[in-house]
Amino acid sequence: MPISKKDEFPEDIAAQAALHAALGHPARIAILNALAAQESCVCGELVSNLPLAQATVSQHLKVLKEVGLIKGTIDGPRTCYCIDPKAAAKMSLLFGELAGKLRSKERMGESCKPKTPKT
Repeated sequence: MPISKKDEFPEDIAAQAALHAALGHPARIAILNALAAQESCVCGELVSNLPLAQATVSQHLKVLKEVGLIKGTIDGPRTCYCIDPKAAAKMSLLFGELAGKLRSKERMGESCKPKTPKT
């Protein structure tokens, strides 16, 4: 089985990239905003508030669930979704760490300065 270049990165960086990728679609951001606004939500309720077909919303929910941002509980013929608080805390930490690293470079003015070679 061929190894992907993605497999050569540390697991935490790969997980962070998957999280960023999952957030890379406006429909998923809208879904997260809708779920954050209430304690739980049924897929049909999300569909009525988004300009997307039910099957498309389900696909976006699947992506968010695969990266662990949301949880789904089956309730008869419906699935009730909510944000996973542990995942939300982890996401906040990951984004905070990255933003902190970027801000520290900005404060130091080293963002685009080339290193001078040592002689």
